[in-house]
Amino acid sequence: MGEGHLPVLVDEVLTSLAIGSGSSVADCTVGGGGHAERILETTSPHGRLLGLDADRAAIAEAKRALARFGDRVTLRHANFESIYDVAVDTGSVPLDAVVFDLGLSSYQLADPDRGFSFAADAPPDMRFDETSGLSAVELIDRSSERELAGILATFGEERRAGRIAKAIVAARAEGRIVTAADLAAVVAAAAPGRPGGADAGRIHPATRTFQALRIAVNREIEVLTAGLVGALAALRPDGRMAVISYHSLEDRIVKRFVVRESRDCIEDPLPPVCTCGHRAQLRAVHKGVITAGPEEVRRNRRARSAKLRVAQKLA
Repeated sequence: MGEGHLPVLVDEVLTSLAIGSGSSVADCTVGGGGHAERILETTSPHGRLLGLDADRAAIAEAKRALARFGDRVTLRHANFESIYDVAVDTGSVPLDAVVFDLGLSSYQLADPDRGFSFAADAPPDMRFDETSGLSAVELIDRSSERELAGILATFGEERRAGRIAKAIVAARAEGRIVTAADLAAVVAAAAPGRPGGADAGRIHPATRTFQALRIAVNREIEVLTAGLVGALAALRPDGRMAVISYHSLEDRIVKRFVVRESRDCIEDPLPPVCTCGHRAQLRAVHKGVITAGPEEVRRNRRARSAKLRVAQKLA
């Protein structure tokens, strides 16, 4: 199994989910099958796994990687915002556990034709599902300077969003953005890393721009909330969900979802008598987040920014 398929925080996920022989689990981002393989081994001999992924290539890779588990595996090409409907359609409800491993996988980054990499000699597509939606280059072509700046500031938390958006629009007008490498060069020229700055020597100057465009193209923030809601509905009482996120926007959404669903009344400010009718459905299994240890980070660079949150559905 190459680095592109190394599952992050896999032991922590398996322990936190408390699954065993016969458990029914959904992997909402099955990718290359890294977490799925360990889940199927843990739930042997009768446990079942439902694997979803918005990326057709990921489904094909998971089918190959998980072939030895036979009919214990059901794979579907679908965005995880549809987890409840897919789980119902495949007869997987109720589930004992659900796993989300968010963000970009290493094998997607390594595919030169997808345009995720700064060095890719291909148009910046950046779609997980290449059959639907706008590509990143189409989003750039259709967005105004102000709209681009908003995307970079909101989804990339880029402090120099205005300057970068202006440079991208100028380069677009001159026909200088053909490949992902072209886009990265435009961003790096507009906002080079500052010597001695917090990010000096650690990340490429275009990291936040590429992140923002990818999130916007794939509607990652929007579908995450829908996926969490669907996963909660598909879980049995006492079932658990584990979510691994890689940047603050994702983690903030997961944290707020767990906090909201752990309360009876969600009115703000809290009234003397609750009228919203909401009832708590979750409890956090751990206080705060779980992060990777130094040995895992040494083996797998993707684990550096990983944050795991786990919650249990109330009876």
